[in-house]
Amino acid sequence: MRDPALVIMAAGMGSRFGGLKQMAPIGKEGEPILMFSLYDALQEGFRKFVFIIKEEMEKDFQELVLSRLPSGLALHCVFQRLEDLPGGRIPPEGRTKPWGTGHAVLCAAPVLNEPFAVVNADDFYGRDAFRVMYERLARQEDDELYRFSMVGYQVRNTVTAHGHVTRGVCTVENGYLTGIQERFRVSLLEGAVCFSEDEGKSWTALEDHTPVSMNFWGFSRGFLVEAEKRFPLFLDRALVENPLKGEFLLPAIVNELIEEGKATVEVLSSSARWYGVTYKEDLPAVAEAIQQLQTEGTYPERLFEKQVK
Repeated sequence: MRDPALVIMAAGMGSRFGGLKQMAPIGKEGEPILMFSLYDALQEGFRKFVFIIKEEMEKDFQELVLSRLPSGLALHCVFQRLEDLPGGRIPPEGRTKPWGTGHAVLCAAPVLNEPFAVVNADDFYGRDAFRVMYERLARQEDDELYRFSMVGYQVRNTVTAHGHVTRGVCTVENGYLTGIQERFRVSLLEGAVCFSEDEGKSWTALEDHTPVSMNFWGFSRGFLVEAEKRFPLFLDRALVENPLKGEFLLPAIVNELIEEGKATVEVLSSSARWYGVTYKEDLPAVAEAIQQLQTEGTYPERLFEKQVK
């Protein structure tokens, strides 16, 4: 079994944030949140990294991220382009939104030949999450089924006081994912975590401990085979039903594979605390929390100044 890779999705537009939130300064030296995930991943054994970015980010990404990493790593940058569609399809006029996380991971397929984890560039997952995922991928073996994995977080710990978020709400039985439902408007309402399916006209409460996906997945390369087959079918629907905003999402692909009896998804337990930046107003609290971890010695004052173990 080859050592696992880490795929980092950094091509999102950050529309609610109002800019490229992946590059927002978080650490004491102005490091973006991604640098802390990379530091954690390196500490736990990852040595191959695949970054999915937009072409116009390449220069800034090289300066702010790649140039700061230790030598000797396998680093790959791939672009998520709106026009990279199968079968001669073309994006509809007026479309600016990327095609979603499933399409993003497909863009990385040419450089992936091993089990791999997937994370968002603008989420802080915590070192223990990378530990449990690396250990799981190191023993990745498919049999008659795809044997995937996911790090789950409690929904209460993943919401923001500054607006609504999208979360993959999970159903888990005996440690395995049995279903995942994308909820697009999850908010705090009078102290309770709720979601709305009608633009806020009515709300449904979620238990604080409800597990959710934060797009920290563990896959074999079989996932790419399945996603490649499903993407054209998605496009044929989306180009008719929702041409400007339809997205090919990782949770939806995983859910289909579970429902079809083709895959299992082990939900990994972790003691790590999640932090994320959806809105600009989230930045100060996240920066304070991470800089406190630097003060306590969890992270050095300057990341990568000392050689990782």
